[in-house]
Amino acid sequence: MTRPFREARIDVSAIAHNTERMRRAAPTPHFMAVVKADGYGHGAVRAARAALEAGADHLGVADVAEALELRAAGIDAPVLAWLHDPLADLDAAAAAGIELGVSSLAEVERVAAVGHRAVVHVKVDTGLSRNGAPAAQWGAIAEAVARAQAAGSLRLGGVFTHLSNTTAEEDRAQLVAFEEFLDAARSAGLEPGLRHVAASAAALDHPAARYDMVRVGIALYGIAPEDHLRGAVPLRPAMELSARVVNVKRVPAGSGVSYGYRYRTDRATTLALVPLGYADGVPRHAVDGPVVIEGRRHRVVGRVAMDQCVVDVGDADVAVGDRAVLFGDPATGAPAPEEWADAAGTIGYELVTRLGRRVTRTEVRS
Repeated sequence: MTRPFREARIDVSAIAHNTERMRRAAPTPHFMAVVKADGYGHGAVRAARAALEAGADHLGVADVAEALELRAAGIDAPVLAWLHDPLADLDAAAAAGIELGVSSLAEVERVAAVGHRAVVHVKVDTGLSRNGAPAAQWGAIAEAVARAQAAGSLRLGGVFTHLSNTTAEEDRAQLVAFEEFLDAARSAGLEPGLRHVAASAAALDHPAARYDMVRVGIALYGIAPEDHLRGAVPLRPAMELSARVVNVKRVPAGSGVSYGYRYRTDRATTLALVPLGYADGVPRHAVDGPVVIEGRRHRVVGRVAMDQCVVDVGDADVAVGDRAVLFGDPATGAPAPEEWADAAGTIGYELVTRLGRRVTRTEVRS
């Protein structure tokens, strides 16, 4: 069968493998597979199914719409959504059994007012200064949740926070703060339920942060959450990005390549045109991004354009129609996603989540 012009192959076997490996590395009673942002670009439904089959028992998403997409696909596992549009239909979410993160007194009151008894997880800000209730509200939030639970308006299913991954000392300070909220919750007569703090990085290198459940996102997709954790667990990248070469030309030394002539050839060479650009998610500012064509490694030269990038293949025998692989599983000979992240001065998360709609996603099993 002819492969799509531009293609991201999604290996669900790799997602299952990574789930199993992370379960072993962080053996908590419960395991949340985070499938927000369309499963980090891999497809939320396929990622959720693969992770659940491999041992995950909870799913995490950012917002209610993402959670309802999973329910519409027939997935009935516990799903937590924690970043709410002020206009989101929380009643429909509660009716669908979506567990809701609450980060303020206003959100507690809003959830308590819906027509179905929702399960809530209180998110506390322990130092990241993003979503999460500030320390000044902790006592009041604990009391409000206790009152609403006693009235049958909601049920506390968990308490959580997120670490900054700045230093071990600062992460420990956040855990101290987290324990302070747990004490406040118990003082209000609440059992905290599932306590969860660790995402992929802390799941691997901060055992004290694991508590009852880890929330694993990027590691499910085979990408290390931090540079120092590359290789800590044998993960397999689940996405391979490629396209067919559309043009090949021989050029003399001194030829300028792409906008601004950031690159000029220093010898006579062959250039291959690959139809993947920043509209497809390839970072415009990447320098020397690796590409494998017919088993040989080359590099992108010149400025990445909206629809295309240029690869200097030297004297290699490259033809129109050959497959150019930008990143994938290194075990297959592809460059690792982290190599492209390094070339662009970014992180692997950004590469896989920013793919454009022109890239066809193809599900495979290895």
